[in-house]
Amino acid sequence: MTDIKHDPLWVHEDEPDAVPSTGDLELAERVALRRVSGLSTELADISEVEYRKLRLERVVLVGVWTEGDGTEAEASLAELARLAETAGSQVLEGLVQRRNRPDPATYIGAGKARELREVVIASGADTVICDGELSPGQLRQLEEQLKVKVIDRTALILDIFAQHARSREGKAQVELAQLQYLLPRLRGWGEAMSRQAGGRAGGGNGGVGLRGPGETKLETDRRRIHKRIAKLRRELTGMRTVRETKRGRRTANAVPSVAIVGYTNAGKSSLLNAITGAGVLVEDALFATLDPTTRRSTTPDGWPYTLTDTVGFVRHLPHQLVEAFRSTLEEVADADLLLHVVDGSDPAPERQVTAVRDVLAEITEERDAPMPPELLVVNKVDAADDLALARLRHLLPDAVFVSARTGVGITRLHERVAERLPHPDVLVDVLVPYTRGDMVARVHAEGEVLAEEHTAEGTQLRAKVRPDLAGVLGEFDVPAGAR
Repeated sequence: MTDIKHDPLWVHEDEPDAVPSTGDLELAERVALRRVSGLSTELADISEVEYRKLRLERVVLVGVWTEGDGTEAEASLAELARLAETAGSQVLEGLVQRRNRPDPATYIGAGKARELREVVIASGADTVICDGELSPGQLRQLEEQLKVKVIDRTALILDIFAQHARSREGKAQVELAQLQYLLPRLRGWGEAMSRQAGGRAGGGNGGVGLRGPGETKLETDRRRIHKRIAKLRRELTGMRTVRETKRGRRTANAVPSVAIVGYTNAGKSSLLNAITGAGVLVEDALFATLDPTTRRSTTPDGWPYTLTDTVGFVRHLPHQLVEAFRSTLEEVADADLLLHVVDGSDPAPERQVTAVRDVLAEITEERDAPMPPELLVVNKVDAADDLALARLRHLLPDAVFVSARTGVGITRLHERVAERLPHPDVLVDVLVPYTRGDMVARVHAEGEVLAEEHTAEGTQLRAKVRPDLAGVLGEFDVPAGAR
């Protein structure tokens, strides 16, 4: 990592807009807008340059480093670069500034905004992406000073979700999140659209003929967005009912459910394929999976259960997305077991674990329900070095280490899943008539048969079953004296 205090390119004199010293930050750190190396995705092959210029947006990334060390700040910006590439952009530069907190007006301060404008001009960028969520005011001020399009991390993630949504429910969820994000950021007060003045707003407000439609248009847009949000929520409620019906059917059939959760691109879909042979789309891209996929599997001793692949999480996942994807994420909250997949090849996998658990806590808190039991699965061990794996085994002693690509550890994972799933615990002693062979088959499929005997009256079974099946078998109970 470059030492900021000895970087001649990015250490500048203190400026009036710089954050006042609090003793926590060194002067050189506070005034430096520091280039992060290794983020550029410009092509070296000149033959493709003209094509790429037409197809891709050219972006500069900028972040504010408020806490932790420089490594964390650079890792966050590197993740932003991957998000930008996933959205179809070409990353030209990555800049980080050290501050106590983001500037309330321009995110990075007026002086740094001027420096950033020079970088934008020099690189030929047409978009700036900020590694944080900007307020409407910050967005407007930055665009006015930089003269190019400015978006924040939230808008970038929403854009990726919009590109990857396939199902009707997924598209509705993404549109709802985008509209909720857009609503407070509607702009219509600029030079092109004046406020509508009412009554005797002569003289000072421009008078007759100059009372523009700005406010009317803004309010019309807001009304339309509110109506569309209400319609989307009604549609999603209907889809949620269908999802709950399917989930209720699985619950009624006493099939345990396992939800695969984890950071985006941790290999959740690959793991689902490795366990069930589902053939789900696997792509080395962020947020490749938005629509949940449920498949049936069995434990090594024959117990059936369902596996559901869910949307991936990311640090600072926009609240609008958590809200919009609530019905999907409820699959997680209602599961009997969570397979928490961690990317073992990531430089800081423990941060992934923390980010995922934060989102899970938000879901379970709002539902006022305890979080399901969790089984950590460290994936991509074939791509991780031995030292990193040894460190992870120390940090996560109860985790299962696997490679969904090569199959390493999958057998052990099957065994651990079987151990953690709920097992039948109600002891029944029943005599089932031969005319009800379906009930005998169900006991074998869903319960644990301890003893079986064929008598003149029917099949006598002693077994452990789940409470719902025990209730159905109640009519076949063997009296205590006849056992």
